[in-house]
Amino acid sequence: MRAFVSTVVVLLLISGATLIGYARWTSPLKDGDAALADGRFEQAVVSYQLAEARFDALPAAKQIVPIEYNRAVGNHLLALYRLKRYDEVIDLAQKAPAAALPNVWAGCAFFQKAIVEEAPDARLGWLSRAEEEFRKAIEATPDDWDTKFDFELTTRLAAELRKQPNTPPKQMMQLLRPPTAGAKPPRRTG
Repeated sequence: MRAFVSTVVVLLLISGATLIGYARWTSPLKDGDAALADGRFEQAVVSYQLAEARFDALPAAKQIVPIEYNRAVGNHLLALYRLKRYDEVIDLAQKAPAAALPNVWAGCAFFQKAIVEEAPDARLGWLSRAEEEFRKAIEATPDDWDTKFDFELTTRLAAELRKQPNTPPKQMMQLLRPPTAGAKPPRRTG
């Protein structure tokens, strides 16, 4: 009986030490989540980069706790997107795990690049890339209605832009509004 109690105590001690070590090892992830929740996106990016570096240094951890790794990458993509660092979003999305929804973030980043692009050919290129990323995202998560909406919006806008390629960026979203009979045409400025 005494040997059994000793074994249980040792196992509890090892388990406790392991949990404390894990909590310290994942502290950058916790710090990044707190910064993200508070709107401190720069600090969140730094914390998520540190968390990802720890996972990269210990690849087995990506397989042992994939939920934590996916959360780090997904939230990193979100923080970069909120900072409007779209090129970094696209770069990170290329190597991100599928569970971090990289195609959604890449599609959103390409869309944002398209709506400010002045050159018609480049604008259509960004929209086409956004459309492709959203298509991949729908294939990965077919029940996500937000992604379906983003895909539909991007597809319709790209189709209209192909018909009217010289539409200025500030008027692109008006291409999605069908003209109403008897309504005054919008006043053109500039």
